[in-house]
Amino acid sequence: MEKKISVVIPTYQRPELLSRCLKALEEQQFDPGAFEVIVVSDGPDKYTRQIAASWKYAGLIDVKYYALPAKKGPAAARNAGWRLSQSPFIAFTDDDTQPDPFWLQNLWKGWKGQAAVVYTGRVVVPINGRPTDYEWNTAQLEKADFVTANCACTRQALEMVNGFDESFEAAWREDSDLEFRLLQQNIPIYHLQNAVVVHPVRKASWGVSIKEQKKNIFNALLYKKFPQLYRTRIQKNPAWNYYVMIACFATGIVSLGYGQPTVAAVLFGAWLLLIGIFAEKRLRHTSRSISHVLEMIVTSAAIPFAATYWTLYGAWRYKVLYL
Repeated sequence: MEKKISVVIPTYQRPELLSRCLKALEEQQFDPGAFEVIVVSDGPDKYTRQIAASWKYAGLIDVKYYALPAKKGPAAARNAGWRLSQSPFIAFTDDDTQPDPFWLQNLWKGWKGQAAVVYTGRVVVPINGRPTDYEWNTAQLEKADFVTANCACTRQALEMVNGFDESFEAAWREDSDLEFRLLQQNIPIYHLQNAVVVHPVRKASWGVSIKEQKKNIFNALLYKKFPQLYRTRIQKNPAWNYYVMIACFATGIVSLGYGQPTVAAVLFGAWLLLIGIFAEKRLRHTSRSISHVLEMIVTSAAIPFAATYWTLYGAWRYKVLYL
């Protein structure tokens, strides 16, 4: 039977999450013979291969497995997946999502047969009570214009933009890059509110927001490619508050070295005030538990340094004046 839809899932070393995603696809209210699922591992991974094989041999849905020869990132995994697919309509989701039972049905109903068109659905991030900072940031997916955790593209649309840019080696900004290139080609992007994917928040370690700053490398790459779109759709202005905080701290250290403790005290005081303002902003809509408040204070002091380091590294790496 000819496949109507191919579902591509990039994954790597997260077999439990992948299994839950595949379970949700098994429960789709859509003819199981009319769609295929292509699981692409971002590098060799025997556990992912075993999970995919167990679903394939169960025979309830058509699951195929492919592994990249080396780790290249989700953009490369998605490219491998859609190029291996057999249908003219390719849906993308992630291994940590759980598509609604009517997800594929609503995507298919939304497509009117256009040759080059893209659809993006709705992402729901379930949160109970007052979220942590990490949970709050993840929940912003609900407001995003375009996310690859829930989108569908015709094969022609993907071919016109040559798929995903594999220079984005992490799960960050590769979806915005695809969106911007689709816009450049005047390929229409339609929003389907009834095509829903649930995106539970994964557990995160204490201080995870510092590690997250490494993603700024790919902000620089996206800015280099689309400076105007980046400033209008992603970040209107550079993070001047970070630079001011770093300047206060650094000049305070210099002032101490030159034997000017009063000046240093004023500068360190300004630095601490800015940390407090930053931490308060992050706590405004998030948990007020003692552990979380402490985490926000500590990370608010560290984030400007980490973010600026990775921002400047990205600017150097991609040879772009990006602040």
